[in-house]
Amino acid sequence: MESVKTYYCTNCGAVMKFDVSSQNLKCPNCGNEIEIKNDESKVVEHQLTKKAINSIKAEEKTSTSMECEGCGALVEVDATSTATVCPYCGSNYVLAKKQMDALVPDGVVPFRIDKVKIGEIYHDWIKSRWLAPNTLKSLYQTDKIQGIYMPFWTFDADVDASYQAMGGEDYEVTYEDSDGKTHTEIKTRWHPTSGHVHNFFDDVLIKASDKLKSNLLNSMVYNTQNISSFSPDYMSGYCSEIYTVDLADAHREAINKMENEMRSLCESDVLRRYDRVRGLSMNSSYQNETYKHVLLPVYSTAYYYKDKEYHVLINGQSGVIVGEYPKSAFKLAAIVVAILVIMALIWYFMNS
Repeated sequence: MESVKTYYCTNCGAVMKFDVSSQNLKCPNCGNEIEIKNDESKVVEHQLTKKAINSIKAEEKTSTSMECEGCGALVEVDATSTATVCPYCGSNYVLAKKQMDALVPDGVVPFRIDKVKIGEIYHDWIKSRWLAPNTLKSLYQTDKIQGIYMPFWTFDADVDASYQAMGGEDYEVTYEDSDGKTHTEIKTRWHPTSGHVHNFFDDVLIKASDKLKSNLLNSMVYNTQNISSFSPDYMSGYCSEIYTVDLADAHREAINKMENEMRSLCESDVLRRYDRVRGLSMNSSYQNETYKHVLLPVYSTAYYYKDKEYHVLINGQSGVIVGEYPKSAFKLAAIVVAILVIMALIWYFMNS
């Protein structure tokens, strides 16, 4: 049986939850609060060693059972969850044993927006999807929005890159055609060039779970500069996930991100001296690489329309929303018709 931790109010005995306004544990009945201690010294950047890359791997876990202290129901807990809610009575639990068995996070970005405000954000978003079918705008259900702490890896690195490329210098050529008309043409002289750029990458975020849709989760932007030290108290009232992406796989993804950024910086360096750039080759070296394991807040929901599932994610720190929605075939056809009419009118007036 999975060991669990609940937070009971010392005044009235109700279950306390994390409160986004005060950033403390708060009793929903009597308002009693318990401060969550934030120890910045515990937010540690770990050296990225071969040992860490080879040893920090997601284990294959099976689901576990938990007896709800509120109603006595036997609840099946997902293999990757460290906080859950009883589906029968709504009691909130933090699964302490799973948190101890898993890699303890180095930090957490607490939820900064409550579920009431999130419901308003979702409401405004779904109403503003003017390409969506009109019936969809009356089908959304804000009560299905779930707050989840999702695991991420962060990576820091000092990166130096040496490059070689061809820099293009544009010049104008004026000539006359066979009818005696003068024309100007832009041509380019290409010159070999080389250089060096440096950049420090701070907290390159890589998702550590495949549970939510990657294309949506990857678009989430977080401020991790004032991250709080980890405490299970933040999980009370929310769900939480264990990492399922190995450190090695996450590191490879982070390197790809940094390499793309370094290439862009090299191209920009060439364009400081030339008008164009082509044929760039680059050699990068990495120093002072560090990593940490953090939990970031996401509100998630899904809905069905004509037997197809659509997902919506909302950033629990900033309130930025990204999501999927069906497009109305009628509205798309109307747009195409409108464009064709406009093009026909333009053609008519240009030839009149």
